[in-house]
Amino acid sequence: MVRALRGMPNPRLTGLGSGLFCAAVMTLLGFLGELLFGASLTAYGVLFVPVSLLTALWVRRGDLLTAPVVVPIAFAVGLVPVAESGDGGLGGRLMGIVTALATEAGWLYGGTLVAGSTVIVRRIRLMRRRAAAARNRPPA
Repeated sequence: MVRALRGMPNPRLTGLGSGLFCAAVMTLLGFLGELLFGASLTAYGVLFVPVSLLTALWVRRGDLLTAPVVVPIAFAVGLVPVAESGDGGLGGRLMGIVTALATEAGWLYGGTLVAGSTVIVRRIRLMRRRAAAARNRPPA
């Protein structure tokens, strides 16, 4: 199983790239959720958690701290097709997005927590590798 996982693609996204990836996927999932599930906010929230994990795993080492920042922004961007529009105007759409953000805060916090904890683990592993490399380096 480990060999199969190592054979999978392992892209490294910049901070901007991870934000664009997450926002694009969440928007696509929002449209797909509207089409398949009838604008189910719960289905959208459930799909948000793995996207958050992938974003945190695929961001470059130098841009690790951007993942927990771009994930909630992408959640809000992806809500545009899923949120109820009320009367159909701009005000109704904005009110639907604000309502969806309030009612689905648990999924938003959960996905952000997944991204944040993944980034922390990756950062600790990076710091340990650097410390081990510094210890194993011969004195100058």
